[in-house]
Amino acid sequence: MSAQQKSICDVAGIKVGHAQHDDAKTGCTVIIPEKGAVAGVDVRGSAPGTREVEALKPVRLVPKIHAILLTGGSAFGLDAAGGVQQFLEERDIGYDVGVAKVPIVPAAVIFDLSEGDPNIRPDKKMGYHAAANANSRPPSEGRVGAGRGATVGKVAGYEYRMKGGIGSSSGGLGEAVVGALVVVNAFGDIVDANSGKIIAGARDPNSGQFLNCEEYLKTHAVAPFPIATNTTLAVVATDARLTKEEATKVAQMAQDGLSRTIRPAHTPFDGDLVFCLAMGKKSGSVLSLGALAAQLVAEAILRAVKIANKLE
Repeated sequence: MSAQQKSICDVAGIKVGHAQHDDAKTGCTVIIPEKGAVAGVDVRGSAPGTREVEALKPVRLVPKIHAILLTGGSAFGLDAAGGVQQFLEERDIGYDVGVAKVPIVPAAVIFDLSEGDPNIRPDKKMGYHAAANANSRPPSEGRVGAGRGATVGKVAGYEYRMKGGIGSSSGGLGEAVVGALVVVNAFGDIVDANSGKIIAGARDPNSGQFLNCEEYLKTHAVAPFPIATNTTLAVVATDARLTKEEATKVAQMAQDGLSRTIRPAHTPFDGDLVFCLAMGKKSGSVLSLGALAAQLVAEAILRAVKIANKLE
């Protein structure tokens, strides 16, 4: 791997592109495996918004996917997947059904409608632009792409939140490389697992100090709205060889990265979801890949909020 900032693009063949509407504070991010990828997914949050996720189950027909879309705009933002499909179809990329090649583009959303203009959401045009912007350079991080309107720490109300965003990381495992990219838009606080300190989250309206979401929940009842404005999404990629079953297990293990850094994670008001993409022929055990994936997801979450809030 190069000495530059570690990112999911350290996995050979991965490209990432962002597109966004700055005034509306929303956007989308596309991850393209150049030659397709075996994929798995794990959903833990109770409020997911998705498209084509069912196709990733091991018993389903389609062997590979051709891109992943992460988007703002809540369920409206799923429209952007059509633009990604158009971009890929124009390049003759997709699942060959004889009369056409159908690009398989699983997608997942965050809720960011409260951050900017709720009437402007990622659409087919924006999805196309994000796909066209995809390249193998380390992706921009912080308040960009699907993370443009991301926020964290909403237990005391939306006005006491902090900024979320996009972060990425990577690491080596023998001959294999693993990378992670996350969109952090959590209900809970973001905690440095090594120090136990909250680095971003809900602020006390009086003191400005961190409330500590987990402690706050012990003594305060919380209504579902308007705090149901969350979801953290992650994509883990590797150049190791995995089956669909193995990719699903790595995605499951990678969810531990959310639990280490988001407190609480996987709430009734989050749609937390992790994709895993396997697109190589290198060897690597599922156990080791999953353990590293969890570590990288945690690192990427910390990077996202630190960059978004200018904490480093």
